[in-house]
Amino acid sequence: MIRASIISTGSYVPDTVITNNDLERIVDTSDDWIVERTGIRERRIVDSSQATSDLACEAARNALKKAHLRPKDIDLIIVATCTPDMAFPSTACIVQDKLGARHAAAFDINAACSGFVYGLHLVSSLIRSEAHKRILLVGAEVLSRVTDWQDRTTCVLFGDGAGAVIVEGTREKRGIISTHIHSDGSLGDLIMLPGGGSRFSCSMETILKKLHFIKMKGNETFKVAVRTLEELATRTMEENNLDPSQLSLLIPHQANIRIIQATARRLNLTEDKVFVNIEKYGNTSAASIPIALDEAIRAGRVIAGEYILLEAFGGGLTWASALVKW
Repeated sequence: MIRASIISTGSYVPDTVITNNDLERIVDTSDDWIVERTGIRERRIVDSSQATSDLACEAARNALKKAHLRPKDIDLIIVATCTPDMAFPSTACIVQDKLGARHAAAFDINAACSGFVYGLHLVSSLIRSEAHKRILLVGAEVLSRVTDWQDRTTCVLFGDGAGAVIVEGTREKRGIISTHIHSDGSLGDLIMLPGGGSRFSCSMETILKKLHFIKMKGNETFKVAVRTLEELATRTMEENNLDPSQLSLLIPHQANIRIIQATARRLNLTEDKVFVNIEKYGNTSAASIPIALDEAIRAGRVIAGEYILLEAFGGGLTWASALVKW
């Protein structure tokens, strides 16, 4: 049986750092308030010349370099993002051109913060069916461009960045064991970006109403996320006949430290079995998990032959998990 296996990872974050102290000068907030409620201390922000595809390409090049591969060795590029360069062409097509991956098909997917894990679900199926040999999956976001920097409830949360993985088939007893994706569109108004589509196309009215910025009902979202991710993690382990104690590492979407801690408690995981970097980057949406995965590997916290669990929750609402045997 062929299984999809992550053979390489890469990540990239912009140079500019915005600290909580910087935000204190912009909105009515404080470092203590932000850290206590979110775990975030700083985030990275693009400069005026950078777009999502630029971050995606840097992460992709890092992954290609680690795998000793060239762009021509990739036959499919998928970019998970909710902040594409533009409506079309897709950011993946722009990345394909910039990388020079002439043999690769390319398209985007959008499941907000769950986008990367949704991508793993798709990539796993494509590899197992032998429809594609080697796939580049990137999660990339420039959330700073859709953040209202006068809204104290949201501007403290988000940052920019990109993470990438290269996936190919293996007949060994490792790789992506199972993926689980879910959604509930009835709760879509909890996290949304109303403007810019066919419902609220750009106009002076939509600009004045700030419809082109992220809107979020924080308390309601927090409650749903905690419950949903706890249930998702437990169900993923049960469906694979595994006990949480067999997990080597949990790599969750980096949205809120309290959500991460609640999931860890549900699984009875000690601190050393949970990877957290939210304090450095904030919520980078679809880029969150691949950035964390790349950092965890470089830190020596992903061990060959061990199980790791990836899980995410985002707008849609969407939530997803992937169990991987490294």
